[in-house]
Amino acid sequence: MMAQQLVVDKKEKGFSREHRKVALASFIGTTIEWYDFYLYGTAAALVFPALFFPQFDPLYGTLAAFGSYAAGFIARPLGSMVFGHYGDRLGRKKVLTISLLLMGIATFLMGVLPTYQSVGLLAPLLISLLRVVQGFAIGGEWGSAVVMSVEHAPKGKRGLYGSFPQMGVPAGLLLSTAVFALVSNNMTNEAFLTWGWRIPFLLSIFLVLIGLYIRLKVSESPVFQELVDNKEQEKRPVVTVLREQKKPLFLTIGMKLVQNAVFYIYSVFILTYLVTTHGFDRSVGLNAVMISSVVGLATMPLWSHLSDRIGRKPVYLFGTIASTLFVFPFFWMMNSGSIFIITIGIVIGLNVLHDAVYGPQAVYYSELFSTKTRLSGASIGYQIGAILAGGFSPIIATALLARFEGQYWPIALYLIGLGVLSTVATLYARETYKDALT
Repeated sequence: MMAQQLVVDKKEKGFSREHRKVALASFIGTTIEWYDFYLYGTAAALVFPALFFPQFDPLYGTLAAFGSYAAGFIARPLGSMVFGHYGDRLGRKKVLTISLLLMGIATFLMGVLPTYQSVGLLAPLLISLLRVVQGFAIGGEWGSAVVMSVEHAPKGKRGLYGSFPQMGVPAGLLLSTAVFALVSNNMTNEAFLTWGWRIPFLLSIFLVLIGLYIRLKVSESPVFQELVDNKEQEKRPVVTVLREQKKPLFLTIGMKLVQNAVFYIYSVFILTYLVTTHGFDRSVGLNAVMISSVVGLATMPLWSHLSDRIGRKPVYLFGTIASTLFVFPFFWMMNSGSIFIITIGIVIGLNVLHDAVYGPQAVYYSELFSTKTRLSGASIGYQIGAILAGGFSPIIATALLARFEGQYWPIALYLIGLGVLSTVATLYARETYKDALT
């Protein structure tokens, strides 16, 4: 009896081996998936305009490349519905494995595609198609990973454990940017544009094999397993969310807007902005994003753990309001001409402020929905918000830059508008950190 009680106590304090295994699997798996997903964003900003869309003026070639980049976001809600349905019906673990495999294959194939010079219009069509497959896969990845982590978490640490898959975002961004920069900086520009850019994409297949090995060793969510044992799974979880849980669904969509827009403007669009508007070498933006990603590995769990202490809502509200207020200062820093100030601006925008939203987002979204529809609800809200703000934000920003002849203020106003919407949605969301998951 005493031995059993000791096991229970250790589990509640987060010391169990299974807890650590789930945390590690969530972090590594999502790191690999986001590596694949962000690799395309970096290439779309710096390489693909010349290789797959060379018939355009450089700025409009970038716009076309970002169009194919956005195609991945269009597929994300569909992926969230399909994977959400099967994740709530058959289990979180199964969809995690399938999404990782699908993402890895698509990314590897990008590395062997012929360019526009070889096959003409077929090249941008193929790259866009594979980007859609990536988006479909990531649509199932995020929800499955965060729900698995949150449902495995010990008492009082759901926010902290929910941050482990979230940490896969800066880790994946760091890994993709670092590999891209490493390859780019160690060969001539001609060699890089000829064949070097393929290396980061081809490496994906090895990372995916590592991720699959780790994920297959993790047990199913105990909260979901209880549903299975009692035969209480929802027959049509997606339909239930769309019909009966509209309020939390719309709130999660609104709460997502500013976070996703800020992230992709500050990590993807800004790479192009610094090169085309200010003439900086591409390494300036890449290095700043890499530094920011390292910082994110610390700020993400800190904000999430704070939400376990004082609540999800205060932390999330701080993030939406502060991110909105920082938009104009961010662009002032980007226009300063100082590499140091530019780097500091990106770190503040992407970590100090953005992570106050993104860190606790996993657990907050999960807690707003019941176990029977948790994966579907959290995934759909997250991915619809992502397509509305994240997928189109680099396109919108680039178009505004072209329309207003390099002026940044229209982009700033666009971000501020999304910030206001996210703040209002958060104000209407209920506090959840003391709620039971079942």
